[in-house]
Amino acid sequence: MIITFPDNKKREYPDGTTSFEIAKSISEGLARIVLAAKVNGEVRDLTRPIQVDSTLELLTWEQPEGKSTFWHSSAHLMAEALEFYYPHIKFWVGPPVENGFYYDVDLGDQTITHEDLGKIETKMRELAQANHQYIRKEIPKPEAIAYFTEKGDEYKLDLLSNLEDGNITFYTQGSFTDLCRGPHIPSTGSIKAIKLLNIAGAYWKGDEKNKQLTRIYGITFPKQKELDEYLAMLEEAKKRDHRKLGKELEIYTFDEDVGPGLPLWLPNGAVLIEQLERLAKATEKKAGYKRVRTPHLAKGTMYLTSGHLPYYEESMFPSMNIEGEKYFLKPMNCPHHHKIFKTLNASYRDLPVRLAEYGTCYRYEQSGELFGLMRVRSLQMNDAHIYCTEEQFAQEFKAVNEMYLKYFRIFGIEKYVMRFSTHSANKLGKKYVNEPELWLKTEAMVRNALIESKIPYIEVPDESAFYGPKIDVQVWSAIGREFTLATNQVDFAVPARFGLTYRAADNTLKTPLCIHRAPLGTHERFIGFLIEHFAGNFPLWLTPSQVIILPISDKFNDYAHDLSQELNNSDIRSLIDERDEKIGKKIRDAELKKIPYMLIVGEKEAETQSVAVRKHGEGDKGAMTKENFKTLIQQEIEKQLNV
Repeated sequence: MIITFPDNKKREYPDGTTSFEIAKSISEGLARIVLAAKVNGEVRDLTRPIQVDSTLELLTWEQPEGKSTFWHSSAHLMAEALEFYYPHIKFWVGPPVENGFYYDVDLGDQTITHEDLGKIETKMRELAQANHQYIRKEIPKPEAIAYFTEKGDEYKLDLLSNLEDGNITFYTQGSFTDLCRGPHIPSTGSIKAIKLLNIAGAYWKGDEKNKQLTRIYGITFPKQKELDEYLAMLEEAKKRDHRKLGKELEIYTFDEDVGPGLPLWLPNGAVLIEQLERLAKATEKKAGYKRVRTPHLAKGTMYLTSGHLPYYEESMFPSMNIEGEKYFLKPMNCPHHHKIFKTLNASYRDLPVRLAEYGTCYRYEQSGELFGLMRVRSLQMNDAHIYCTEEQFAQEFKAVNEMYLKYFRIFGIEKYVMRFSTHSANKLGKKYVNEPELWLKTEAMVRNALIESKIPYIEVPDESAFYGPKIDVQVWSAIGREFTLATNQVDFAVPARFGLTYRAADNTLKTPLCIHRAPLGTHERFIGFLIEHFAGNFPLWLTPSQVIILPISDKFNDYAHDLSQELNNSDIRSLIDERDEKIGKKIRDAELKKIPYMLIVGEKEAETQSVAVRKHGEGDKGAMTKENFKTLIQQEIEKQLNV
């Protein structure tokens, strides 16, 4: 059989050769670190034989699928340790997550506390050192049902009831056997560093009407050094947690009477929003976007046309019955923008048409999934839709990518990758619109545009939007924490559903392509990211209060007020600390509030109409005139925004 590698080199191997044997044929070093294999796009165990000509990518810790397989296997290792201490435990699911893994378990009458995690970790290390193989076995579904019926495990029986008839895969390592489709790493010996992180409650199937299970989170690494670095990053992340700093810096709050997942922006948060909008609107104006505004709700008939009701209804708020019609809070701005484009009666000379809006959308996230600003139910989105011809697509798509790169420079985002999600051919008509040729064509267009833009990207199958390929923009904060910042999507299906057309040069009507893009994502998620990225020390142009004026005594409050008014008139945001406190305390408190500049004013400053300047984190900058200080501020802002 012929094996084709990612660099398009080909090698011939006997039928039935395993991925591990192929890795070993390349080098002993590769065989020692390879964790799984991607065969014809499917991630599989290294020990499974390959029988036909195939593409092959050997996955190590460096690839996301390698990490995912490693953490999935670690979840099974934790389950084996848990079963040792809690023989009557029952297991629901134990998937890998963004960082590590978890397992949802039913402990019956027993409980696990944080104090118990240490002994479970110790047992996991002992089991890992035994270097047990992960053994895959296929058995008929009736045998699988009989196995878990005998164990009295209603959770696995429920999983089996949703699987098609035929062979079911089990995995065994050491004394632990589980229903699992895999894949897994070859053996437990690769798991060198282990840390169980947290215990939480989780409703079975995510439904609060069901029994609450115990969810145990953990993370593992091939080397102890990597675990140590990760734990150090977690400690730093705790200090930067946007929920903690958001409260301390008076940026946002939640209120039970308003409802979960519906943030209230305080004055400082409103300034952040206004500055982000100002940046986005100026950037988009230069790029030829036209601003529109749309309502917060619409008839269900529009969302039926768009496909949101068939494909997305479970993430939408329930309908409202108004005058016999069903209305929904909008989950997306795109259907509204399609309606606006339709009124334009555009010709090919008008294209591309770029419609932009900071529109508020509403999505019904499960209560257990809400998380600070990162997962909310009300979202203010930096949205826009570009309607263009097929010939214009590459240039428009690359221009959007250039906009992302500009924002990365402004916000000091040095590490990023585009996560390119494609469709799955066997889910057409179910998860994805049934247009096989258009899927392949538009995915090729996106792939080529990414390559030409020289932007790092990874390709992920079976995760696209229902109407076209999708890019999730993954960024890393200053401390190396990964976030999904925004999305960029291509829509080849929905414009036709709305009857969107433009008049071509030959006078025929053609359907435009639509690019959905939101480079700054939503205010909620992006500000949450920025709080953690900057640890609350926002750049001068963005920070809510750029200057705080500190009078030495109340005799100089009048000068402080005149100075504040002058700064505000020059678009420099300032406030005054008029408290009857010593100047040292005022300086310390201003440092804690992370205000970039402090202006200390006393008798000398009032007489000479000057200021004594201190900078947050840097200390005394000396005396200067008011005009020189304003110039300093303006030059620093200009430098930050023009990178």
